[in-house]
Amino acid sequence: MVMKRYVASALDTRKSLVESLHDRLGLPWQQARRLVCEGRVRLDGRPCFDYTRCLRRGQQVGVDVRRGAGCQPARQRQAGSLPHGGGPIVRFADAHIVIVDKPAGLTTVRHAGEAAAFGARGRRYLPATLADLLPSLLPEERGSKHSRVRAVHRLDKETSGLVVFARTAEAERNLGRQFRAHTIERHYLAIVRGQAVEGTIESWLVRDRGDGRRGSCPKSGEGQHAITHVRVLERLGEYTLVECRLETGRTHQVRIHLGEAATPLCGERIYDRPPNGRPLPDGSGATRVALHAASLGFDHPATGKRVRSFSPLPKDLKALLDRLRRPPH
Repeated sequence: MVMKRYVASALDTRKSLVESLHDRLGLPWQQARRLVCEGRVRLDGRPCFDYTRCLRRGQQVGVDVRRGAGCQPARQRQAGSLPHGGGPIVRFADAHIVIVDKPAGLTTVRHAGEAAAFGARGRRYLPATLADLLPSLLPEERGSKHSRVRAVHRLDKETSGLVVFARTAEAERNLGRQFRAHTIERHYLAIVRGQAVEGTIESWLVRDRGDGRRGSCPKSGEGQHAITHVRVLERLGEYTLVECRLETGRTHQVRIHLGEAATPLCGERIYDRPPNGRPLPDGSGATRVALHAASLGFDHPATGKRVRSFSPLPKDLKALLDRLRRPPH
């Protein structure tokens, strides 16, 4: 193991962990994120898996930069080799929008700072995103003015399910207005640890809740207003299958709200603990966060007609459910 180390300064406290690694060690954005996700970055001697985490002044940062941590050309990385299997599936497409079913393990769209850091030539060394792959799934439009797709929202890399892209500037603006007005219908299926409670979770989310993670702040009105409606679908002993309806769509909203309710997602490694507390046990065996964007509804930006799309639970989460449904030996 080859470790590079530094101590977080006052300037680092205004940055996320991935930003600090990029600025202090000169690591490319994608490499820095991957090192964090692989557990090869330590804060005060303990692995950190949250690349959005805010640093505190004086924290010891250690990075394992042994050989092999570098990026490989994107052409060597195929969607079919994603850790949870499968590739993206187009559920609906016309001249204005595309609704696509994203597999877990695929980033929705490139971070602007990451793309800028690599430049046009260097981007071929970055793994393909859903936005990169999508035009090739629409061969009838290849090379036309509609071949470009425009992301209007995104899912976390490890979350599977439905994402809508705009194909025109007009559709992008229209969908953006619907998201800001909270008129987009979004339902997620989630498998959580513990006995989930039905009801509405409402809080104000901030970048740092006090332990370097995104989360709810104690005072209402500070941060971003976030509302999640939780419905219990099935009790599974020490686990629960729930449906979450988003009234707002904040970064990591479902993961944060369920984790702070003491029912973190199976496979969750970031929002799986109270502030400054220890991670809650997870015996589910989930290999990624058990979260799936199962349905999406909105007004078509050109016709005004309501569009609804549905996505079945992917194979890995079906297998997890089957395993949790089995009676204990």
